[in-house]
Amino acid sequence: MPFKILIIVLFSLLSGCATMPPSNINDSCAIFKEKSGWYKAMRHVQKRYGTPIHVQLAIIKQESSFKHNARTERTHIFWIIPWGRKSTAYGYAQVKDGTWDWYKKKTGNRGADRDNFADAVDFIGWYTDVSQKTLGISKWDAEKQYLAYHEGHGGYKRQTYRKKKWLMKVAKKVKANSLKYAAQLKKCESSLDRGFWFWPF
Repeated sequence: MPFKILIIVLFSLLSGCATMPPSNINDSCAIFKEKSGWYKAMRHVQKRYGTPIHVQLAIIKQESSFKHNARTERTHIFWIIPWGRKSTAYGYAQVKDGTWDWYKKKTGNRGADRDNFADAVDFIGWYTDVSQKTLGISKWDAEKQYLAYHEGHGGYKRQTYRKKKWLMKVAKKVKANSLKYAAQLKKCESSLDRGFWFWPF
């Protein structure tokens, strides 16, 4: 029994380490040095959908700060009693229940989980691809892609973001982060690609 308990504890610790956010979420090279499997997942998304890695990174940083189980804040009754959450958004990409169901139906990725990094970035690639096809937004335009990501395609068409100055500031922040990530990647991308085929996961 003690041995079984030890195995369970060790497994729990390893699982916890695997889902912990990178120690430096502001440097793309540092992120991939620590989470090599993430580069493989994002590179696959870039190849499949054409969404640049630095745009994927910027969206995830803004949405969840790379926390696998991120959720929206709880509402409170009388400002004291915790109640439901502000929305059903969950996971790395902060996707709502309905939107996630739409993604799974359209892609056939029925077993996808929002707290799985590869599934989350595949969603981002798919969603930005839809945004490009329906709204004409370049996948390299992190600012406009984020506005469509946050407001939905219908909201973006109606330009609902124009009444939200805070959101427009956030979108510019996403753009700035994407450009920073892109500049950093230029310094390490070749070495990441050289090691790409040797990663076991």
